[in-house]
Amino acid sequence: QVQLVESGGGLVQAGGSLRLSCAASGLTFSSYAMGWFRQAPGKEREFVAGISWSGSRIYYADSVKGRFTISRDNAKNTVYLQMNSLKPEDTAVYSCAASINLGILVGQHGMDYLGKGTLVTVSS
Repeated sequence: QVQLVESGGGLVQAGGSLRLSCAASGLTFSSYAMGWFRQAPGKEREFVAGISWSGSRIYYADSVKGRFTISRDNAKNTVYLQMNSLKPEDTAVYSCAASINLGILVGQHGMDYLGKGTLVTVSS
């Protein structure tokens, strides 16, 4: 079955950096657009970043633009999220998602698969 397994979360001070990874299995990774979403306590899940199957198209939420970078390695079936200049408001569970259509991810109209997530906590 399809599995998306995130890693790399943890506790970091404001201004620090973290790199999240999402290892995919059970699907033809290079055929899927991939994305990162986050959900803070008491809030709805929100789109963070998305990348097309080839990596040629990338989108970011305004709240992370200029600080976060999404990338993928199709040879390793892995998508990454480099997070710099972290702020306390970035604290959330970060999950990766897969969809045949990048627009569906970016528009938050759903996804085909969603990982369980990794917790990122940014202290002030």
